[in-house]
Amino acid sequence: MGTALIVLAAGLGTRMNSDLPKVLHEIGGAPLLHHAMAAGMALEPSRMIVVAGHGAEAVERAATGFDAGVVTVRQESQDGTGHAVRQARAALEGFSGDVIVLYGDTPFIRPETLEAMRRARTRADVVVLGFEAADPGRYGRLVTSGDRLERIVEFKDADAATRAITLCNSGVIAADRETLFELLDQVTNDNAAGEYYLTDIVGLAREAGLGAEVVRCDEAETLGINTRAELAAAEAAFQSRARAEAMEDGVTLVAPETVSFARDTVVGRDTVIEPNVVFGPGVTVESGARVRAFSHLEGCHVSRGATVGPFARLRPGAELAEEVHIGNFVEIKNAQIGTGAKINHLTYLGDADIGAGTNVGAGTITCNYDGVFKHRTTVGRDAFIGSNTMLVAPVTLGDGAMTATGTVVTHNVPAGDMAVGRARQDNKPGFATRFFEKLRAAKAAKSKGE
Repeated sequence: MGTALIVLAAGLGTRMNSDLPKVLHEIGGAPLLHHAMAAGMALEPSRMIVVAGHGAEAVERAATGFDAGVVTVRQESQDGTGHAVRQARAALEGFSGDVIVLYGDTPFIRPETLEAMRRARTRADVVVLGFEAADPGRYGRLVTSGDRLERIVEFKDADAATRAITLCNSGVIAADRETLFELLDQVTNDNAAGEYYLTDIVGLAREAGLGAEVVRCDEAETLGINTRAELAAAEAAFQSRARAEAMEDGVTLVAPETVSFARDTVVGRDTVIEPNVVFGPGVTVESGARVRAFSHLEGCHVSRGATVGPFARLRPGAELAEEVHIGNFVEIKNAQIGTGAKINHLTYLGDADIGAGTNVGAGTITCNYDGVFKHRTTVGRDAFIGSNTMLVAPVTLGDGAMTATGTVVTHNVPAGDMAVGRARQDNKPGFATRFFEKLRAAKAAKSKGE
């Protein structure tokens, strides 16, 4: 018997005041939905179903973009969480096992917590994730009798005594598939909101003589995102945790509070991250590298011993081999940089292959785009690219080749050759003196005329 996950991602998110579906707002460079899905994926589920509603097409693209095996279904009308889970019934035909219901706007639930819920299913028919709230507010309350969970009462329907309970409902529920849908078939919308509450299955389970249990977690895991302010607070919480984990793993953060990580950032031990570095999605930095201040990395791989920055930008497809040096105001995009190569100043290399040991001078640019197509530049090993060289792709420079400063390279350069492609210098004796005397005289004449 396996485990299936249902991720509810149909909500409008009115308080976000946004055209973007709530679950697609980002924390750590990734949609809230991806955080929730990643926690569930740690259980290696047999099936994952994402229930989309508002902005369904965009939500479905995000879900399948995270994992092509995800099945998406739609909740056409927003009639409550119980109604949303019902939409997954057909997608679970033929499945036998436990179902865990997650929420796409609750990004911080840990895989260990979900594993605890799965273990609790061996003792109880229905398992609910709860937490002790510092400020219970408008959360649903968990009414217990000893270790048993009797029912869940929504805040709108709770009396004063029930509202005094501090054990609150996260909304995450686990049950056997057959049990889950049998109970959902009995749920009605006879409540203050006129909605079908998923949480009603607990009371129905108890009436049917089934067992219900609470698994407790830290309140921080259950943080749901409903407003921009909560999104900002969640980003701060994510970054704080990511920084702490990086330092625990042996990464030096010179000024931790200034470094921003993405959800999937990987940094090896003994790497040094200087202040004001931003990691976008898809970055791996191997051990012993150094990322200098004010650099931005996204979709790239930095190998052992490499140095990046300061003020460098690595864009998607940048692959740096060991001991590569990328210096200030250098941008690398979709380029392979060989072992020990140096690109230290004011340079753009896009759609390029740079050989090991090559030195690229300041102001070098690969002219990779002709307005329609991208073209590739290939530079061999131990080449020397002079400052202010324009490499007009497609072009290839062989091993040990060289370009003179200020050269525009439009043809291949064989190994060991030097390319010179610039206008011949012509000095005009005394011209500067005469030219400026003429300009100053014109300016003086104009002033008198005014």
